[in-house]
Amino acid sequence: MWLLVLAYLGGVLTIVSPCILPVLPFVFARTGQPFLRSGLPLLAGMAVTFALVASLAAVGGGWVVQVNQYGRWLALLCVALFGLTLLLPQLSERLTRPLVAAGSRLSQAAGADARPRPGASFLIGVATGLLWAPCAGPILGLVLTGAALQGASIGTTLLLLAYAAGAATSLALALLVGGKVFGFMKRSLGAGEWLRRGLGALMLAGVAAIALGLDTGVLSRLSSASTGGLEQSLVDRLSAKPAPQGGAMMMAANPGDTLPIEGALPALDGAVQWLNSPPLTAEALKGKVVLVDFWTYSCINCLRTLPYVKAWAAKYHDQGLVVIGVHAPEFAFERDVNNVTQAMKDLGITYPVAIDNNYKIWRAFNNQYWPAHYFADAKGQIRYHHFGEGDYAESERVIQQLLREAGAQNVGGGLIEADAKGVQQAPDMNEVQSPETYLGFQRAENFVTTGTRGTDTVVNYPVAGPLALNNWTLEGRWNVGGQQATLDQAGGRIVYRFHARDLHLVLGPGADGKPVRFNVSIDGQAPGDAHGTDVAPDGSGTVTEQRLYQLVRQPGAVKDRTFTIEFLDPHVSAYAFTFG
Repeated sequence: MWLLVLAYLGGVLTIVSPCILPVLPFVFARTGQPFLRSGLPLLAGMAVTFALVASLAAVGGGWVVQVNQYGRWLALLCVALFGLTLLLPQLSERLTRPLVAAGSRLSQAAGADARPRPGASFLIGVATGLLWAPCAGPILGLVLTGAALQGASIGTTLLLLAYAAGAATSLALALLVGGKVFGFMKRSLGAGEWLRRGLGALMLAGVAAIALGLDTGVLSRLSSASTGGLEQSLVDRLSAKPAPQGGAMMMAANPGDTLPIEGALPALDGAVQWLNSPPLTAEALKGKVVLVDFWTYSCINCLRTLPYVKAWAAKYHDQGLVVIGVHAPEFAFERDVNNVTQAMKDLGITYPVAIDNNYKIWRAFNNQYWPAHYFADAKGQIRYHHFGEGDYAESERVIQQLLREAGAQNVGGGLIEADAKGVQQAPDMNEVQSPETYLGFQRAENFVTTGTRGTDTVVNYPVAGPLALNNWTLEGRWNVGGQQATLDQAGGRIVYRFHARDLHLVLGPGADGKPVRFNVSIDGQAPGDAHGTDVAPDGSGTVTEQRLYQLVRQPGAVKDRTFTIEFLDPHVSAYAFTFG
């Protein structure tokens, strides 16, 4: 229930987001008309259309987004004609006969008819909904990410409808207030015709803003109206959990002296393939203590827990512990079993791993986080869980307690000392002031550009100039897709103003697999002793496979720095920044 409330409040906050500005003229064009017959159908059309398109995009993949791009252009033409009939009613007489008829109907829908038609207003709302590009803040990002992982469901659509209803509520209040102002001006000034023309001009300006990408480009950079902080506060307050880093919320059950029974170990039969083992079942594992680790190989939080999981698997294997990794992919390339196999080899993972590409095991556990650890006793009952990094000593003591309960002999009380190096080294969280940042448009935040921003099309991004903390930009010819930004031409750059000891970036070569050379700089200089494990001191490096790359590790004082990576070859794909 709290998530429905959260989604609704996130939609309400949309009214103060700059991205909504181009849509407002379409809403205010209904002022001066009965709200129930004109304004309400318009808002209903907007909300239903947005929820439908967002639901399909969340569970249907990139093809839905591509179809919606064509729908947006068709809607732009429709609304532009609507605006012209408001601005220049006499122009419709000079158009061809089909356009005259369409213009007349639109003109009537805009207010020429004394009896507004709810159906016409609803259709205008549908067109406006196709143009609506709300800022993907923490709340909408939470809803869409959950939809992608949990699969198609009525709950997904209800959450998106709640978000759209919240936005419609704010717009309805603005419309009601605007209607009173509109009526007062008509009575006081006799300016009805000029107001109608002014609304038409504003609508055409809105069409131009959306066509030029200003709704998701320039306007999204106006920090004075940003709702990200407000939305994140709502997430933290209503969920009563810290904000996620890499999809991992830090949360653990408190074991105390007696471990409670949290439920039966769910079935493990949803995997598309098993690695390092034949398929395992919950029934066959009875008599063993089981640790189930949900992970994905490009997740920095997962990588930093692996030294502990591997050490537990080695130390307690002979005493009855079975460690099972459940690889649930976040990005499309992580669905490739060959990629996972190579990553396991590189990471030294020898325990069984279930490839959960369809999230069947994920949903059986009702899991929400990477990484997530579930501990089951020898009777097949889950007795403890922990989400995210940390609390390793507590988790190991749970393993020891469950092994003793199962009758294992000589279970010591000592704790392992994990040998964590490179990207697996524990983060310095006292210095991390930069959030995980996605480059694909589905979850991108804090992106700035002085030019037009495109989606699923190649755009030439100009140099953006100085950046504020946690802002980032693209330079050169890039194609920004749902999950990643792909470089079209050599020489492109990504620039990020960050504050953390470590900076990582998930990268992959092009479809042909050819290596992509790059150079990294910090504040315009070679990184030197601040280079990451995948970068030489002079800043040079090569993208050879789809994985997480550590590009910066600062040895001394941490402060705000400007990171730049320039690619000397085309077709590289960049997915997400993480910090430590």
